[in-house]
Amino acid sequence: MAIREILKMGNPLLREPAALLHPPFGDEIYQLVEDMRASLKAVGGVGLAAPQIGVPKSLVLFEVPADRVEMEEGGVAEGIPSTILINPRIEPLSDEIELGWEGCLSVPGLRGLVPRYSHIRYRALGLDGGAIDVEARGFHARVVQHECDHLLGILYPERMADLRYLMYESEVQAFMAGLRESVADKEAVI
Repeated sequence: MAIREILKMGNPLLREPAALLHPPFGDEIYQLVEDMRASLKAVGGVGLAAPQIGVPKSLVLFEVPADRVEMEEGGVAEGIPSTILINPRIEPLSDEIELGWEGCLSVPGLRGLVPRYSHIRYRALGLDGGAIDVEARGFHARVVQHECDHLLGILYPERMADLRYLMYESEVQAFMAGLRESVADKEAVI
């Protein structure tokens, strides 16, 4: 298990589409997964795609903390454990688009307001070669879409509708506080 360097925006390897993988998966893929887990743990992110460590293969790893899972009415939030998706495909299940703040290990220090489908289905292979078929909403759906974009050579700033909302992480809180103040002032007038 090795911690690998995460490539940064501008590296041409991040622009290449990832190659599909075919089962049975050998030791090379198991080692890649372990390296990805170690690399993700070292930086504290929620997801990583193989191209981000310079391996142009169609494989992503993610997990969703319980506090970020969208609950059904009356449900209890359970996180999504560490999940491997091989050759994932995404299908929107609704036309509804939500704006949400995203960061990326390959775009360090920045956050952007990115439109994503709010409800998707993703299909993939697991590390055992078995089929995965999952419906996701909210942050779970956002994470999967973000990571799968890496397999197409796309970084989140390319998905943004308005680059005025691409900013340093240190400025996002100040921006949001100003936005809340502005809304509160308008509500006071009404």
